Amino acid sequence: MSKPKVLISDKMDSNAARIFEERGCDVDVKPGMSPDELKAVIGDYHGLAIRSSTKVTPEILDAATNLKVIGRAGIGVDNVDIPYASGKGVVVMNTPFGNSITTAEHAIAMMMALARQIPEANTRTKAGEWPKKDFMGVEVTAKTLGLIGAGNIGSIVASRAQGLRMKVIAYDPFLTEDRAIELGIEKVDLDTLLARADFVTLHTPLTDETRNILSRERLEKAKPGIRIVNCARGGLIDEVALKDCLESGQVAGAALDVFAEEPATDNPLFDAPNFICTPHLGASTTEAQVNVALQVAEQMSDYLVNGGVTNALNMPSLSAEEAPKLRPYMALAQKLGSLVGQLAHGSLTKISIEREGAASELNGKPITGAVLAGFMRRYSDTVNMVNAPYLAKERGLDVSEIRHDREGAFSTLIRVTVETSSGPRSVAGTLFGTQSPRLVEIFGIGIEAELDGDMLYVVNDDKPGFIGRIGTMLGGHGINIGTFNLGRRDAGGEAVLLLSLDEHPGTEIMAEAERLEGVKLVKALSF
Repeated sequence: MSKPKVLISDKMDSNAARIFEERGCDVDVKPGMSPDELKAVIGDYHGLAIRSSTKVTPEILDAATNLKVIGRAGIGVDNVDIPYASGKGVVVMNTPFGNSITTAEHAIAMMMALARQIPEANTRTKAGEWPKKDFMGVEVTAKTLGLIGAGNIGSIVASRAQGLRMKVIAYDPFLTEDRAIELGIEKVDLDTLLARADFVTLHTPLTDETRNILSRERLEKAKPGIRIVNCARGGLIDEVALKDCLESGQVAGAALDVFAEEPATDNPLFDAPNFICTPHLGASTTEAQVNVALQVAEQMSDYLVNGGVTNALNMPSLSAEEAPKLRPYMALAQKLGSLVGQLAHGSLTKISIEREGAASELNGKPITGAVLAGFMRRYSDTVNMVNAPYLAKERGLDVSEIRHDREGAFSTLIRVTVETSSGPRSVAGTLFGTQSPRLVEIFGIGIEAELDGDMLYVVNDDKPGFIGRIGTMLGGHGINIGTFNLGRRDAGGEAVLLLSLDEHPGTEIMAEAERLEGVKLVKALSF
């Protein structure tokens, strides 16, 4: 049997090629190819190892007739069309943890440079000045550092900051009290963090929930003289508002390694006072680049030679025998996890996955992984069915798997329950015809619905005329309703409405829905 062939199409540490060869693959190293050149040769390869330069487009994938796996040496996979790759049966992997220490150290370096105004002092000194009296820095010792995100990178930053004798507080929906104690940090809400912190560092992905998490309103309400560091993702901070707050002195300084638009060759912050920046260097160390190159080579060769799957973004860890039977259950599980993750609020401490009937006889690990992948995707842009359990454990989330031999109203059932500070929140689903996922219960209310695309979740008083009002409102905005799903606790009590929509409702529509008579809660969902 011939060896799998791998193409390394971006500059990568030379040890990656050595690992491929040692593990039974033939490898070609051809960095810098044009899209046409790549398209012409990609059909000969089973694996494609890339960094950020190679763009894996539908055109490339159409030509990749033998391709089985794409490995990204790093975290971001914006340069890979993952849905199209999935349709072609190509596994997409990344290395989400290889850059952690490097990124954390860069955040600390930026904080220190900001505290002592090192870049500007360096520039003026080299220009022949001796501006000693113009620079009065601040110590970090005994200051409070606020972490927005206390996952893998955030926890490393916390450790380094504690070595500098800083007090560390953190805002993170997944951080449990036990994990906070283990890290030696204090868990707080976001408003409290901004009111108390002298320095703030961001360590969260860019999602709908975290976009502009440091908004104008939050910046203006923060502790006067706060200093802000972002080495995570562009778009987490309102850059125009940050500039205004730097000019007014509300924010004493800011250090950014990432921007909303990159390359950031022209940005309003560039002429703001007490602002320093770097060109997305968080992962740019020799050690990090070696780590991710070695990891992607190990993962890809393991898949090509042995069938092992690690850090895949579009498939779970499954054997060939289990896959056909488990696939519809995992689709159901991921949708249930995503639903409860989008709707549950407060401090999230525990999650349980229960399987009844036919579901209880299956391998539970892939089902649990699918639930966690859906549940945590709102908070992490690198989560998948493989690394979701690791991320949950890292954050101190108590995960329990419960198998019931009993068979209830449905021949097969999966129930996902999250313990929050407001009490338990539970959703349940089944399969229709052994293949089609259906929601059958949400927070104790029976309801039958498909979870797909853009949806609107409404909790309202069960009063006559409400369905007409919300339908008229959406119709007035030109929003078409695909399906209409209703459930209620009892007549005249609390009711739940799940609408599938042909397009995502904007903020104006959401605000108008919230003002409708009888509405208690409105939430836009996406699956």
